[in-house]
Formats: sequence, C-alpha cells, structure tokens
Amino acid sequence: MTEVVHTRDELAAALSKADNEIAVVMTMGALHEGHRQLIRVARERSDFVVVTIFVNPLQFGPNEDFEKYPRTLEQDLEACRAEGAAVVFAPGRDDVYPGGAPSITMNPGPLGAILEGASRPGHFSGMLTVVEKLLRLTRADVAFFGEKDFQQLALIRRMAVDLELGVEIIGVPTVREIDGLALSSRNRYLSADERISALALSRALREGAAQHDPAAVLAAAGKVLAEEPGVRLDYLEVTGADLGDVPVEGPARLLVAARVGATRLIDNVPIVLRKEA
Repeated sequence: MTEVVHTRDELAAALSKADNEIAVVMTMGALHEGHRQLIRVARERSDFVVVTIFVNPLQFGPNEDFEKYPRTLEQDLEACRAEGAAVVFAPGRDDVYPGGAPSITMNPGPLGAILEGASRPGHFSGMLTVVEKLLRLTRADVAFFGEKDFQQLALIRRMAVDLELGVEIIGVPTVREIDGLALSSRNRYLSADERISALALSRALREGAAQHDPAAVLAAAGKVLAEEPGVRLDYLEVTGADLGDVPVEGPARLLVAARVGATRLIDNVPIVLRKEA
C-alpha cells in the first residue's frame, strides 16, 4: 500500500518503516509512462521506493511556465500506487523551503553553463538545490533519473561525487512514444500539427546517430531540422559521453533543444564516433 505524506515529520515517520535501502524517484508531477518506468526500474532494485512530487519554483526562469506547469496530483497518486511505490512525498513549498527561498544555492559549475545552462540561466542551480535537499530528506541510498534530461543527470552525478552524498545515481534510458517522440510532461502543450513537427527532433537524432564523424553527425541531424519549418532550433551539439570534450572515437552524445510553437523540447541519444578507415 502506498503511503502519501506531505510534511517532513510525516516523511520521517514513513521512512522509519524501511527495512531495505531506500530508492528515490524525483518528479514534478504530471506523471507519464517515462516516470512510471523510473518507478519500475527502482522497484527492481528496492522494495521501498519513494516518489517525490514537487514543482520546484527555483528552477523556473522569469519567462518560463511555473504557473501553468501541469499539476495532476490525484492521477499521479494513482500511477504511483499502480507501480507499487511505498511512499509518495508531495510537499508544499514551505515544507521544502521552510525559511522561504534559500539565500545559499548550489553552484552547478562549468558543466551547468553550457547547453541548457546557457539557454536557461539559473535553472541548474535551482534544480541541484532541490535535488540535494530531497536526497537528504528522503535518506536516499539510490536515486533514479531519466536520460532524457541528460545534462541534469550528469550534474546530479557530479554533485553526488563532489559533495560525497553517499547516494548512487542511476540513469534510465529515455522512454518514447511509438512514433519516436520522447515522453515529456510538456508534450501536452503541443497542438496536433505541432506534435507532427516535434517528431523532427527524434528523427534528426536518429539520422545523426547513423553517422560516425562529429561533423557528419551534426550535418545529418541539422538537415532534418532545417527541413521542418515548425521547429526553431535552440542548440544541436555533439559532446563527450559525460558532456565533456568530443572524443576522437568512442562513446559520445548528440543533444538537441528546440521550440515547437510555444513549447520548448529537449532530446538526446548516445552515439559512437570512430575514425574513418
């Protein structure tokens, strides 16, 4: 049976019942199949899975969609119960930030200044701040995050190591619709025509991943995006597998962000680079 708690005291009482390692899945609600997959994978690791549902104001910029971000708590709780979560922690803002907005927040460092960090100043500072707080509040031994938000995953991994949080961070592959669109809570903002245009992102990644030279990867992916007038490209980049420098050969990452209508979407895929014979 899933226990739903809202305050720190209620959470502490619920966690006291854990007789195994505590696995955590952090969400901002509006749960979809991608979130459910995270819970399933966490359940394979531990029978005590805590799901957090909190729309974090610190990671939204002044022109972003905090107020209209979908809030569907009852449906989210149904999904958590169906997937066998032990605890759902759905706090209010005062439960997470009891003293108001914190005056000290996480510095994401150089990795937080590129890609999403360049497009959304302050986003990663707010994200890391709430993740660190929730890792401590939930007493997590292991936490699961989706690879769709790959830069987020990389930063959380770095934070866990640098701050010696004692938490294992596990990435779970992106879940996609049958037509290839990466699942996202923001997909619901797309009109029917915009959703068709949005498919160019995953199509571009597939075309790029079929190449093995960085320039060819970007050329192939960029061609697909340029041919779709409904897509306004923010960035298209090849990086190392950990978002570092692009290797001469071996594992790497292809990442894209674009606006379709008023909705900003991100996606990425692993790629393998190799020297031409």
